[in-house]
Amino acid sequence: QVQLVESGGGLVQPGGSLRISCAASGSIFRINACGWYRQAPGKERELVARITNGGTTNYADSVQGRFTISRDNAKNTVYLQMNSLKPEDTAVYYCNADVQHYTLSSNINYWGKGTLVTISS
Repeated sequence: QVQLVESGGGLVQPGGSLRISCAASGSIFRINACGWYRQAPGKERELVARITNGGTTNYADSVQGRFTISRDNAKNTVYLQMNSLKPEDTAVYYCNADVQHYTLSSNINYWGKGTLVTISS
């Protein structure tokens, strides 16, 4: 089993910045693609940003140029740096990861429990 634990959420004023983190622990051989999703009240969960094991990234159009995803493979941790935050970025942010438990094993997908990010003055 693998646990994904998000941290760093909170209340930020519009235009501000915040960095959230997701640390993975448990039976991990390798974390392949991982990323961040968000779900605002009354809306469906959506992809925010994703990063492969090799460092290739992709972003939702709504956050392109404002958010940066990165990862530290040695720490099994993925980060999301969020700048120029807007009220519409308010949501619960969830970490997601494809994990190999053993060499040559298939990916198993895991979710964290989420961290709340609120953008308000």
